[in-house]
Amino acid sequence: MDGREFLANLRETVAREFLSRIKVQRTLKYALFMFLALLTQNMLFTQLRIAGVCPMILPAVAVAVGMFEGATWGAIFSLIMGIFADMAFVENMILFTVLFPALAFASGFVSTFFINRRFFAFVGAALLGLLITGFVQMLHIVAVDTFSPVMFRTVILQTLWSLPFSVLAYLPPARWIE
Repeated sequence: MDGREFLANLRETVAREFLSRIKVQRTLKYALFMFLALLTQNMLFTQLRIAGVCPMILPAVAVAVGMFEGATWGAIFSLIMGIFADMAFVENMILFTVLFPALAFASGFVSTFFINRRFFAFVGAALLGLLITGFVQMLHIVAVDTFSPVMFRTVILQTLWSLPFSVLAYLPPARWIE
């Protein structure tokens, strides 16, 4: 092995190690971000009620992670967050475990091919994610109990009350993107 081959192998090894450290750091950042979002949802946002409705930031977090990390990694991170969210909201069973990865995958797919990753595109995607989450929660209640037209007002109110707090979900992933 001559000097050039040795330097080429050394360069590849260093580059591979550097990239793996970046991936580990990014994974830890997203894990901490989602953990803090879950804590904030459970400890702070449950206290901020308007007409019996509290804001829901977790769908916006799933949309943000899917938008900035792509469909696959966003779905994986959101699956883990959905599992913990279902443990926190025991009345949902596996609702968030299924819904959050789907939202993250859809937002990652759409942001890869159709929309940019700017703030207003995120707000539109988060609004859609919040509406979908509200309607799925409503359908879950209808399947277990009975339907009431007041449920539509609750879904709309929860979506509108959650949207201003969704900005908090956009800021960290937007800063971490390279």
